Amino acid sequence: MRRPLAPPQLSGPRYNEFIQSQKVRVIDENGENLGVMYTREAIEQAAEVGLDLVEISPNADPPVAKFLDIGRFKYEAQKKANEQRKRQKTQEIKEIKMRPNIDDHDYETKMKKVVEFLGDGDKVKVTMRFRGREMAHGQLGMAVLQRVASETAEVAKVEAHPRMEGRQMLMVLSPK
Repeated sequence: MRRPLAPPQLSGPRYNEFIQSQKVRVIDENGENLGVMYTREAIEQAAEVGLDLVEISPNADPPVAKFLDIGRFKYEAQKKANEQRKRQKTQEIKEIKMRPNIDDHDYETKMKKVVEFLGDGDKVKVTMRFRGREMAHGQLGMAVLQRVASETAEVAKVEAHPRMEGRQMLMVLSPK
């Protein structure tokens, strides 16, 4: 048995014969309001001008339709969506790894990177690694992470407070 063919899915606004309401409020190509008229009548008027009747505001009562070239309208909408997608910045999670007995200069270098990542709008995951006997001195790692949190307090907020996961202690900072 064959399945009956379903009508193709319409992407974007409804236009011409796809408009389902009996009457529409019509705006011509110059932006002038022509008033409420029957949909068939409006489609004929749009065809005389060489344009399509495109439903702009389907939820209004009656729906608002405009004389437009549907191809150009869809093309411009697609270009606008692509432009917005390009400008959208995805927030990444950058990771900084430290040890509990980190030296001052190494700490300062890592802090510069943390501030730089936060300035770029990224989240920063600070990982404190413990090896061997360092596991018995978790308070040293906690002190370093609290120092990181206090030094970045004006540019970041602590999203996930320091917690142990196996041999490492994690903390997540996000930009304010």
